Amino acid sequence: MDERRRQFLKTTAGMSATLALGAGRPAAQVPTASGDLAYMPVADVSERIRLRKVSPTELTRTCLARIERLNPVLNAFITVTADRALAEANTAEREIAGGKWRGALHGVPVALKDLIDTAGVRTTAGSALFADRVPADDAEVMRRLRASGAVLLGKLNMHEFAYGDSSAPSHFGPVRNPWDTTRVPGGSSGGSAAALAAGLCYAALGSDTGGSIRQPAAYCGIAGLKPTYGLVSTRGVVPLSWSLDHIGPMCRSVEDVALMLQSIAGYDALDTNSIAATPPDYARVLRQKVSSLRLGVPRKVFYESLDPEIERAVTQALELLGRLTAGSRDVDLPPYATLPVVGAEAYAFHAPYFTKTPELYQPMTRRRIEGGAQVTAAAYIAGRRELDRLRRAVGGVFASVDLLITPTTPTLPITVEAALADPGTPPPGGVAPSLRNTQPFDIYGLPCISIPCGFSAAGLPIGLSISGPRLGEGAVLALAHAYERATEWHRRRPPI
Repeated sequence: MDERRRQFLKTTAGMSATLALGAGRPAAQVPTASGDLAYMPVADVSERIRLRKVSPTELTRTCLARIERLNPVLNAFITVTADRALAEANTAEREIAGGKWRGALHGVPVALKDLIDTAGVRTTAGSALFADRVPADDAEVMRRLRASGAVLLGKLNMHEFAYGDSSAPSHFGPVRNPWDTTRVPGGSSGGSAAALAAGLCYAALGSDTGGSIRQPAAYCGIAGLKPTYGLVSTRGVVPLSWSLDHIGPMCRSVEDVALMLQSIAGYDALDTNSIAATPPDYARVLRQKVSSLRLGVPRKVFYESLDPEIERAVTQALELLGRLTAGSRDVDLPPYATLPVVGAEAYAFHAPYFTKTPELYQPMTRRRIEGGAQVTAAAYIAGRRELDRLRRAVGGVFASVDLLITPTTPTLPITVEAALADPGTPPPGGVAPSLRNTQPFDIYGLPCISIPCGFSAAGLPIGLSISGPRLGEGAVLALAHAYERATEWHRRRPPI
């Protein structure tokens, strides 16, 4: 038994490890078992905390007990900060009792993808290279969550250095999908998605450079938002590509996504990629009417070669969305070739480490970084200029439509065994087939959310993506919320 596991068991001794999984009750109903409490939406939990009907300590102990029971199967957490979480929960409890209310996340247990710096808590990026790295400072998003009173449960497993789509290549072992533990949860934010789907935390943060929030959200049946590029600070986050990295919320409901986004969005003067935008009240705009929204359907590429079960689910979702809105029309998005930006920027960050200790990287990661070293300065500059052009050009699409609807992924999750077999390495800047539909929106820099829209015959979740114009998070969230209220897909719970 390793020291982390031994310390965790010592810290959580005496807590029940046999909590029942919830059955997906409507949010308005009072939970009758700890499993129901673990799956309550953040909005409901927050109100109960505020009214002192449930304590942050009770919520934290519920999550820790579930982590103890389920993490050995899922491997979603790399580090569990049990003592610290209980101390933070106690602090939140005292503050609330004393009349100090910080907002919707006060006392709510959350977890972070393990590339987001946390002062005094190791941040590994899923790699042996950073296995013992302990940052001195919080990332800006962690600082904002602390200011909101959120309770940190720990750090979540991921695809090494966020450079892949499965979360199988990790120094700490592969993450497994709660819906079928033989399959991947997606990547690179696989631990975040798996932990949420299994009720191990109430909300999480992930990163997205080619689809790493939205693809795992689709594979695990949760909601995941990639915000507008620059709306959320990436300062203090281990980078993959400075030009395409996004940080965003992952939750079990769209409303919870809005609450998390409210806490972390906004200008950071110390982040050179941050944009000077003032976030609206996302909880309020979430409820705006959607009946006048015009939907665009980019069928070229996005709807081609889909798994038949995904195609059926998305077709049905489009029919429902057509009834909720002003209808849809086919549109075309600006085409682009593979850009070498990700490969070049990844190599630029890793070069000081990679040239000294390449053996500390997973084989797949090592080959991708080596590929980035081959990108010339001229190719990188041309790619960066093309990226800027595309981000301007895509705005023209929204002259005739308000939002875009696409399948989040063209395929269902593969097995962990297949992911570890390494079927091949995409070229620098290229992506795996499962990210084909998500990467374009990182390149365009547009807000995009994935929400559940069905299940395969084998019980695997299927995701639907809604994307909007630059800083169009309000409309994206509103339509996603309206669709969620009209369906039951998000209420299903994995059989683990």
